[in-house]
Amino acid sequence: MSAASSLSPVGWSPRRRATLTALVARLIDGAPLATPRLDAVVQEVERRVAGLAGHQQRELGQALDLFASRLAGLLSIGRPESFTTASEDAQGRWLTGWASSRVPALRSAFQAFRRLALAVHYSDPAVTTAIGHAGPLHTRAPEVPWEGPLPSNSSALPDGPVAIGTTDLRLTMRAAAPPAGVVRGCDVARDEHRTADVVVIGTGAGGAVAAARLARAGFEVVILEDGGLHQAADFTEQEAPLAEQLYADSAMRATDDLAVQLLQGRAVGGSTTINWMIMLRTPEFVLDEWQTAHGLREFDAATLAPVFDRVEQEVHARRVSDDAHSPNNRVILDGARALGWRASTAIVNAKGCVRSGFCGIGCRYDAKQGTLLTYVPQALAAGATLYADTRADRIDVLERDSGRGTAPRKRVHATVRHGTRTHSLTIDAPLVIVAAGAVGSPVLLQRSGLGGDAVGRYLRLHPTTATIGVFDDEIVGSAGIPLSTMCDEHLRWNDSNYGFWLECPPFLPALGAVAVPGFGRAHASRMMQFRHLSSVIALTRDGAAPRVSSGSVTAARDGRVSIRYALTAPDAERVRASIEAAARLQLAAGAREVHTLHTEPIVVRRATELAQIRQASVGANRVGLFSAHVNGTCRMGRDPRTAATSPEGERFGVRGVYVCDGSLLPTALGVNPQETIMAVATLVSERLAARYGRTVPLHGELA
Repeated sequence: MSAASSLSPVGWSPRRRATLTALVARLIDGAPLATPRLDAVVQEVERRVAGLAGHQQRELGQALDLFASRLAGLLSIGRPESFTTASEDAQGRWLTGWASSRVPALRSAFQAFRRLALAVHYSDPAVTTAIGHAGPLHTRAPEVPWEGPLPSNSSALPDGPVAIGTTDLRLTMRAAAPPAGVVRGCDVARDEHRTADVVVIGTGAGGAVAAARLARAGFEVVILEDGGLHQAADFTEQEAPLAEQLYADSAMRATDDLAVQLLQGRAVGGSTTINWMIMLRTPEFVLDEWQTAHGLREFDAATLAPVFDRVEQEVHARRVSDDAHSPNNRVILDGARALGWRASTAIVNAKGCVRSGFCGIGCRYDAKQGTLLTYVPQALAAGATLYADTRADRIDVLERDSGRGTAPRKRVHATVRHGTRTHSLTIDAPLVIVAAGAVGSPVLLQRSGLGGDAVGRYLRLHPTTATIGVFDDEIVGSAGIPLSTMCDEHLRWNDSNYGFWLECPPFLPALGAVAVPGFGRAHASRMMQFRHLSSVIALTRDGAAPRVSSGSVTAARDGRVSIRYALTAPDAERVRASIEAAARLQLAAGAREVHTLHTEPIVVRRATELAQIRQASVGANRVGLFSAHVNGTCRMGRDPRTAATSPEGERFGVRGVYVCDGSLLPTALGVNPQETIMAVATLVSERLAARYGRTVPLHGELA
């Protein structure tokens, strides 16, 4: 069996592979090294598809069959031939037609193969070098002033987030032994059963904080993490393999229609291991809404203020100095200043940051103070046990609730993985903290027979799109602190608390290639401008129709997970306004031209052309949308008809089962959620401890 066939998805025939080869060839046409790398790209696409769930493999296979259909050719290009036999010009017209088709399934099929082909091709180091990307920082010296530590004469405070002075970044990192208390998949040789006081499922901003607080209160805590334990030496700054290892669904998680890509962490530390570090407190107008609309009097601004103080101290949250910004972040500041808009520098959870730009695939320099380096070590030091590579499958309630004393005993069923080998792990405990994220948490509750009410409903995403500005000066958006500025001028928009805000993302080659719209030579031409491209993301506070559940997460009986989301009319209006504002800001900062992420990009060169953006569709797969803020599917409140948990985070009707992650948030926040989740998790876990007669000792910043 050849390497290619051994990597092929189930049921894929030679005909399908021939069709895939023709598709990939047209999608990457004109890109550097496209011809010599064609077979390698096809094999890698096949390998990635083979790692998807069975139903996803079948759906993509059926899409290839449609591309191979003579009838589809007749309808797409006016000739009864397959994609493989069509001319290059006809193939281009075929893809362009599907990209903007009125049939949602055709738009989804186009986007699926476009994203796969471009992400794979622009992950290759030879290709990234050809477009001007310098590659991993730890293998070379900084090449632009916004990489590496700040110079010794910097005016930045010594206790700031960025390193100052000379540092040799080309250190050979050695793999470190896992900390005491960590059990990896490779460490488990047989099925295990054990007991605990508390089982915490997930190690992100919610789960790790809860585990640390409860362990320090004297509870025996067992933590389960579906992803692996990765330490400094593992973060090689290689985009493709790390994205597969650190992101949910190998970085291919998306809504069912592929209209919104969902970027969630799957590793010890959860999304705090791969996020861009900004720390933002919940706006007071959002907390007011929680009280008035959801009855959450326990989460008022006065109560949360000292909690925010503690969290910021524990994760070394510090403001970025003015001389530490990259040109991409300067676009935010300069554009806002020119327009008279409000913008500010960011507070980030970092210590000794060397501005590598690779935050989205883990920090090799142990600078990012996510839960991997803060709350997880706190929990372990207090006696907790962490099982990595361990998926929680089901929660069984073993006893009837007497209503007295401790909560009834539960049994958490989990699977520990090491390669193809698996073992079962069961833990009996009266208390279970579900913190598997806004996809994982509702699915676990549903599969455990603990669904219903609002479990899985009211998905909020902060739907995010971007604009790509072309500048005469070098931007090199892959280097520097990814997110060190923000513009919240429009967060309260048109007399509403539901608006949008603008930030700066990293622009790594594979992520950038997927974001840049189009395919073939037009797309390749844009990627060859890599060093001159600025990206601004526009994030919308969704839920402007607060009683509407615009998204859901559902566990199907056949094992599939369905993620559905559609913009409501008010949210769509705000997304369109956010795109216009991002483009306006880049033009004001000096962009020669700005491209939107519409399937047929809108290109503006002067402010008088911006009005057309308000007329363009933001429907499914008509504009690039993504989200790293997946929240709201187990929200807290007082009404079981519209909430999943009480204000204490406890699942209605199931004493001792708590939710403690972003799914708990009753509304979208209008700011990046990391700090809010940490603060809410603090209150939930400390109130839980007090309920059972324990006190969590205060703890400042880690030494």
